[in-house]
Amino acid sequence: MEIKKISVIGGGTMGNGIAHIFAMKGFSVNLVEMNSDLLDKAFSTISNNLERQVKKELISQSEKKEILNRITRIIRVENTPVDSDLVIEAIYENKEAKQKIFGALEGIIKKDSIFASNTSSISITELSANCRAENFIGMHFMNPVPVMKLVEIIRGYSTSDATFNTIKELSKKLEKTPVEVYDYPGFISNRILMPMINEAIFALFENVASAEDIDTVMKLGMNHPMGPLTLADFIGLDVCLSIMEVLYKGFNDSKYRPCPLLKKMVAANKLGRKSGEGFFKYE
Repeated sequence: MEIKKISVIGGGTMGNGIAHIFAMKGFSVNLVEMNSDLLDKAFSTISNNLERQVKKELISQSEKKEILNRITRIIRVENTPVDSDLVIEAIYENKEAKQKIFGALEGIIKKDSIFASNTSSISITELSANCRAENFIGMHFMNPVPVMKLVEIIRGYSTSDATFNTIKELSKKLEKTPVEVYDYPGFISNRILMPMINEAIFALFENVASAEDIDTVMKLGMNHPMGPLTLADFIGLDVCLSIMEVLYKGFNDSKYRPCPLLKKMVAANKLGRKSGEGFFKYE
């Protein structure tokens, strides 16, 4: 199957990045949000990010205009175009919310199209339980999407080889590096990354060292470009907690227990960069 028309559900950090990269590579993109305010915000973010690429001389002003013209703004999921070849869901990490969207889309989108979720941890098999399971797959992009090269391609229990191969080749057209992953909680990236972040939070919780010093150890001692607590703030502490809870429940193993400090900070709405404060404060 040749993929030409893409619909992206959700215009947040991941959704607008996914729309950005597909439009940049010449695809026709529908960006779907709940209301016009959210759509305008997403479109503005894409435009600003493209402008940065113009300033770096990666694209021209005329190319920026062409890219933006490839993106159509759609209000409400039920208005997603029927002829979408690929629908990528990129909303927040909540299984029931994602299943509701795919349930609604199942009766709208043509039957031979592919459904994909950008979930960072939730089971692809469970998300596809009530819709086209053979044509359902995980496409876990990394943030920021236009920059990061990796795409985890996650096979659900029933994902067909044809679906997998189509998405693998599509990822290459985006100049991404696809990695095949089977459907276990957290996949590969977050199964390894999140427990490391969680352990850094435990170290802070237990007063082993300050947040600054924990990050310094990992940057200078392990050559990480960003410390784990800074990275947690960048990801969002609510997202980190959600993923740790998926790992904890999915594996039923105490080594994935979310740190009490992480839970307390999320309850206090100290979510990191997006709230202005997490382990560090932001202007």
